[in-house]
Amino acid sequence: MSQQPQPYKVRSIHIVAKGTDVLVREYTLDPGEQIPWHHHTSVVDHYYGLEGTVVIETRKPAGRHEIGAGQAASVTPPTAHHLSNPTSMQCRFLLIQGVGPYDFVKEA
Repeated sequence: MSQQPQPYKVRSIHIVAKGTDVLVREYTLDPGEQIPWHHHTSVVDHYYGLEGTVVIETRKPAGRHEIGAGQAASVTPPTAHHLSNPTSMQCRFLLIQGVGPYDFVKEA
């Protein structure tokens, strides 16, 4: 699974595991940081909360999920989604992506 440079900036992104069609990363978002609206053509995003709260918003279907420590959510392709940390504390989560080639298609 090739990885493109990220078109956004957050506190940190650490690769936990990387295979040809699976990618696992640990994200840390400071208060107010966000990952812009985007979608993937083939990979499913599986989120697992480690610390704090991350908000995942989706379009078509419209939805909002607050993921805390020990909670999980998934976003299937090609659902547009956006992540944010609207709290006053850092949040950390694992993002498991697969199976297939990784891409990040930015949305308006």
